Amino acid sequence: MSSVGACLYNAVVERFFSSLKNEWLLNIAHLTRDAIKMDTEEYIHYDKHEPLHTTLGALTPINNEKLQSQVPVQA
Repeated sequence: MSSVGACLYNAVVERFFSSLKNEWLLNIAHLTRDAIKMDTEEYIHYDKHEPLHTTLGALTPINNEKLQSQVPVQA
């Protein structure tokens, strides 16, 4: 996964997994693998739809992607 020139991608992935482990999974008691899987899916949905990111102009990642797809690309 790590390669030369991929540090920005790795930073995003590292932040995601750090938040997933430290803020979500370690604070909940899981009895089965299915429970962990369901909680992980809930976190992914939460991470994409709920928090407002200041670097995205106070938009959620999903809303930012929708907005970016509507903007015509100039050549």
